[in-house]
Amino acid sequence: MLRSIARANGAAVLIPVAAALLLSGCATLGGKKKGDTAYVARDVETLYTEAKERLDNGEYKLAAALFDEVERQHPYSEWARRAQVMGAFSNYMDKNYDKAIESAQRFLSIHPGNKDAPYAYYLIALCYYEQIADVDRDQKITQQALDALTEIQRRYPQTEYAADARLKVDLVNDHLAGKEMQIGRYYERAGRWLAAQIRFQNVIDKYQTTSHTPEALYRLTETNLALGIPAEAKKYAAVLGTNYPGSEWYQKAYTLFEKKEPQLAAS
Repeated sequence: MLRSIARANGAAVLIPVAAALLLSGCATLGGKKKGDTAYVARDVETLYTEAKERLDNGEYKLAAALFDEVERQHPYSEWARRAQVMGAFSNYMDKNYDKAIESAQRFLSIHPGNKDAPYAYYLIALCYYEQIADVDRDQKITQQALDALTEIQRRYPQTEYAADARLKVDLVNDHLAGKEMQIGRYYERAGRWLAAQIRFQNVIDKYQTTSHTPEALYRLTETNLALGIPAEAKKYAAVLGTNYPGSEWYQKAYTLFEKKEPQLAAS
């Protein structure tokens, strides 16, 4: 199967264009190029082919409108089903993510068992994935991306879409862990040790394979010392030393205990 590769958020995004384009099932017809999608009754093959040509030429917004017109003028034809998927893809390429998700979800509600259903689920996941914001912003979209990528793996574990979803889940989890760390640091600076601990513990419990785990272990060491619970602090420092002995965070934990040792001995 042919594929094109785009880049989003520094990661390769698999876009199985041919998986959608092969739905066309017809040779290109020489339709006239129209500047709008005003209602003009046309036979379905001509209308569909013009939409596909617009897509091929990078006119994504107009292509999406024309695919919608296929469905509107010929709602009960096989072409209407094809147009739903292609319209969703056109909106995705136009970065009209909400419309792409809506179109893909409509396709799935009508054709849940169709052979193109895995692609529709994957397209929904991509729409969320490409909107992932930095950790300074609300992470609702990030969570939606994670849910959509997980759904692909659950429903279609042996497909190429699931394989790509597994790679993207790592980045999504890293974003979510980063948000937890940011909030935890904020609480820590404010002296709200218990609130900070909850956030750092979330990273250990939910996102322990991410790059934020060493710092989370250090912060748990730090907050437990601040709360006067040295035994718990030592536990987290030991886990940090066992799993990340060469990290800067283990060195910081070691230095922290050296500074705190006189106070601990006196208490």
